[in-house]
Amino acid sequence: MQIAAQIVIGLVALIHLYIVWLEMFAWTTKAPKVFRNFPKELFPPTKSLAANQGLYNGFLAAGLIWSLLICDPVWKLNVAIFFLGCVFVAGVYGAATASKKILMVQSLPAAIGLILVLLLKYA
Repeated sequence: MQIAAQIVIGLVALIHLYIVWLEMFAWTTKAPKVFRNFPKELFPPTKSLAANQGLYNGFLAAGLIWSLLICDPVWKLNVAIFFLGCVFVAGVYGAATASKKILMVQSLPAAIGLILVLLLKYA
């Protein structure tokens, strides 16, 4: 189960690294193809806002990657729980305010990771 939890944490981190790239570096080029419900003419004027959002996603990815590198088993689980929880909450908020798809892309993988990590912690 530990390997499954680490794989899911790694996948959630990769999702957030992709979001970082999209929001910080490809907002006016690739993002319009991903965020089709957002009017194309709004991408250039919102570039700095998206980059700021991308930075926060980068912090989430960094925390998840950090949790994979921690040797102490208690700290490893606690850090993973914290960052997966942050991702889950961010996804729920994004789904409520922006797009329901965020629930599936962000919150669901984080919830799966949280369940696996909590099973490890309390098993």
